[in-house]
Amino acid sequence: MSKYVIDQPEVTVIPVQGSDASFPIRRIYCIGRNYAAHTIEMGGDPDREEPFFFQKNAQNADTSGEFPYPPESQDVHHEVEMVVALKGGGKNISVEDALDYVYGYGIGIDMTRRDLQSVAKEQRRPWEPGKAFERSAPMSALAPADEVGHPDRGRISLSVNGDLKQEADLGQMIWKVAEQIAYLSRFYDIAAGDVIMSGTPSGVGPVAKGDEILCELEGVASLNVKVV
Repeated sequence: MSKYVIDQPEVTVIPVQGSDASFPIRRIYCIGRNYAAHTIEMGGDPDREEPFFFQKNAQNADTSGEFPYPPESQDVHHEVEMVVALKGGGKNISVEDALDYVYGYGIGIDMTRRDLQSVAKEQRRPWEPGKAFERSAPMSALAPADEVGHPDRGRISLSVNGDLKQEADLGQMIWKVAEQIAYLSRFYDIAAGDVIMSGTPSGVGPVAKGDEILCELEGVASLNVKVV
């Protein structure tokens, strides 16, 4: 007899390059405005102030290669980001030790219902309707850190229908990956299975049904997504 009163929900996972095993997702943390040019284009100040994070649900991650255009929005934007998957965690982790907790890296898109997010900002309400909706986090397979190291330089880009829309270098991050992990661990009990979407460069913009999106993270991963 099951100890649960309902069927246990399915675990959302990310494939791992070169492996039949997969990475189970516990939580998804997303850092906002982590590249100076994107901060400016969103009306913010690029000076290095305290970082801020929001969350997507684990079930929002999707590796199918298709992104269904969501309901209740007429303005959905792409935001390409490096994905960081953790194999451990804890509280008050130091910056010096933080990368020891990383399992691997990939690339993903923080799909955003920009019109709903803008309303939430104006009304000082939570961002979840604009950020944490079904299949709003397309992701590539993960490359284990044992194989690719801990990339802190390298090109990250997104193209739509062959036109380059977003391009930057990981070295342009305001808050580096180790700093993000350390900061999060001050406020949360981070743990194995947690995923960090580490910020998007400038050039975010709308997507439409039929669009073909290509994301690339130099030496680590690529991702093809079709908007349907």
